[in-house]
Amino acid sequence: MSAWRLVEGPAPEPGATAEAATGTSGPARPERPRTGARRMLVIAAVMLLTLVGAGGLAAAGTGMFAEKPDGCGKPDRSIQLYAVELPKDGTQIRIGYGLTPQTASYPGPLMEMMEGECLAITLHNQVSAETLAALRTDPNHPLGVSLHVHGVKYTQQSDGTVQSGSYVPPGGSRTYTWYAQPRNNKTGAQGTAGYWWYHDHVVGGPHGTQGLSAGLFGGLVVRRPGDPKPDRTYTVVFGDRQSINLRRGTATDTCTEVNPQPGPSCLVARKGERVEFVVVGIGNDMHTFHLHGHSWADTRTGVISNNGQPFVDSIPIIDNKTLGPGDSFGVQVVAGDAVGPGHWMLHCHMQFHSDAGMSTMLHVLDENGNMPPGMDHQHAAAGAAPASATDSGQHQHQ
Repeated sequence: MSAWRLVEGPAPEPGATAEAATGTSGPARPERPRTGARRMLVIAAVMLLTLVGAGGLAAAGTGMFAEKPDGCGKPDRSIQLYAVELPKDGTQIRIGYGLTPQTASYPGPLMEMMEGECLAITLHNQVSAETLAALRTDPNHPLGVSLHVHGVKYTQQSDGTVQSGSYVPPGGSRTYTWYAQPRNNKTGAQGTAGYWWYHDHVVGGPHGTQGLSAGLFGGLVVRRPGDPKPDRTYTVVFGDRQSINLRRGTATDTCTEVNPQPGPSCLVARKGERVEFVVVGIGNDMHTFHLHGHSWADTRTGVISNNGQPFVDSIPIIDNKTLGPGDSFGVQVVAGDAVGPGHWMLHCHMQFHSDAGMSTMLHVLDENGNMPPGMDHQHAAAGAAPASATDSGQHQHQ
């Protein structure tokens, strides 16, 4: 039923027949008094059906949905984030997030929050309509990028989906609000501290599959007061085609022997530094994350807290963890603890994945910052086809 049919016309004259009023034969019904409440219901119904006819409730935008989650008043911080087209990886289109257009990369910058914090992120879409159109699987799908987050709280306005209308067209901007809800024993809220991730949910199709495969993803850490703070944080994303951060073979490790620059394809730390990994699975494959020479507690923070002594034996200490699409977890290790400097392999332990190039290195420098010997044979994926890639060299710890 279209909206206009709900609007009442003039009332028929007293004693008029139904035929005169509606074009049908039969006695006219007595006119019901029109109350103010009834009139308001009619107006509300017209507005509702107009919205549905314009594309559903998602088209209502700020008029229908709350802007911020409960518990989030004025944002504590604001961040500017840019979606930028990067040089192609062979024939593959690459797009990355960056805190500035010049520092966009894949993975995007690490986001860090404290429980109880409310963060406003304004996403600026600098990706051309032509590039977004080339990634579309349906010519009728809208052009845009978005920001969808796991773990923390947000309203439908910040969902980052086509269905909610919360995406950014080419050349546009939109602010997304995230709330790191704390634990509340009275309400049963479990809190949001932990290791999460964010990504596009629009590019190419309604699930953002092409946006993910192009590079629109990054890590998020939510901490609590007293959580151990790392010296370095790296986001490591295991994906399809046996890739680490969308790279394979020799492209996974671009560290140089002299003055290696930390970044998505150069995992490096000095002996004794606390290194944190935000591990994320994307795509369609199952993986296992394994780090040589180091182990961690299988807990929310990757370590055993000081007050966990009575339960210490019940917490698994692991060096290998299964990772599925959409999963995320955190790892904290002390670089070279008891094992010294070296080139420590980080790879998927599904054998044919590592054989195909899903392997890189954590380079642990000595206390003076010198690279240990062995750089000439650090890549164990013999015969793996290298994947060319563009590396911004951006450090992941913000």
